[in-house]
Amino acid sequence: MILYDFHLHTFFSTDSEEKPENMIEKALAAGLKGLCFTDHMDLYFPEECSKKSGGDFTFDVDEYYERISELKHRYLGRADIRIGMEIGLRDEPELKDKCIKEYEELTAKYPFDFIIGSTHCLENIDPYWEEYWYERTAEEGLDRYFDAIDKNVSDYDCFDSLGHLDYLVRYVSQEATLRSIKEKGLERLLLDEGRKGNGEDVYDPAVLKRLYGRKIYDPADFSDQIDSILKKIIDKGKALEINTAGLKYGLGFAHPKREILERYRELGGELITIGSDAHMEQHLAYDFNMAEELLRSLGYRYYFIYKERKPQGLKL
Repeated sequence: MILYDFHLHTFFSTDSEEKPENMIEKALAAGLKGLCFTDHMDLYFPEECSKKSGGDFTFDVDEYYERISELKHRYLGRADIRIGMEIGLRDEPELKDKCIKEYEELTAKYPFDFIIGSTHCLENIDPYWEEYWYERTAEEGLDRYFDAIDKNVSDYDCFDSLGHLDYLVRYVSQEATLRSIKEKGLERLLLDEGRKGNGEDVYDPAVLKRLYGRKIYDPADFSDQIDSILKKIIDKGKALEINTAGLKYGLGFAHPKREILERYRELGGELITIGSDAHMEQHLAYDFNMAEELLRSLGYRYYFIYKERKPQGLKL
C-alpha cells in the first residue's frame, strides 16, 4: 500500500487555495503515514502568463519553511511531514544559467527533504495556454516539450525526482488536436466521438478537450527523446515520478504513461516517487491503488520517499 503522497500544493502555490492543515487532516483520514509539501517555485515565470494565472508561481520561502516546520512539530507522532518544493526548470538560453544558480542557492539554503524538477514553461510561455500551440500539430508541440526536458535533465542537478513527464498531453489545444487528426488520417475518430453542428469543421469543444491525450498520444512517437531523458536521470541518480493527476483529468493513465514506466525499468531505473499533484484536499492520494497495481504489474516492488534529499525505499 502506498502510504505517502510526495507531490501536493497549498495556498503557497499560485494555483491553490488549500490550507496545509487541511492536507494533513485529509492524509490522516485516508490512512496515510505522511506527505511532503511541494509548493510551486517557478523562477521567471512568463509575465503574460502570470497575469492570466493571477500570480508568478513563487512564494516567501522563509514563511513557507516556518509554517510547515510548525505543522511538522504540531503533528509529531501522528503524521510524518516532510518539506519540499517543485521547481520549474527552464531551457531558454537567457534564463538557464541564472535559474540553475538561483535554484542551487535556494535548495542549499534550506534543509529540504525533497525537490521535484518539472518543466512547466518553454519558449517563454506556459504551454497550458493555447498560444503555444498556434500553427503546431500536437506532435510538434510535444516534440519541443520533450526536447526541453531532455536539455533540462542534462543541465540541472538540484532536483531529486523528475515531475510528471508527459503531462503536457492533457493541454494540447483543440486546433493542434485537429491538425494532428488530419495529418494522421484519423478523421473517423471524430465521427466516433461525436460532432456538433452540421458543418464538417464544427466540433464540440467537450469532445476535443483532452482527446489527443486520451485517444491519440503514443510515447513511441517520441521514443528517442524519452529514452534520452530516462537514461540521463538514471545516470544522475534521479527518480521518476508517477503523478496520478492524469487519472483525475480523465486521460485513463497517470503521468508518465505505462509504456514509459516499462521502458524506465528496462533501462535499469528503480527510483520511483509517487504524488497526486493535489491542489485541494479531496484530491490527495488520488487513485493511488491504481498506481500501485500498475507498478506491481510492471515488476516494481518498491517506491521511494525522501528525507534530507536521500531516498528511502518502501515496499509496495
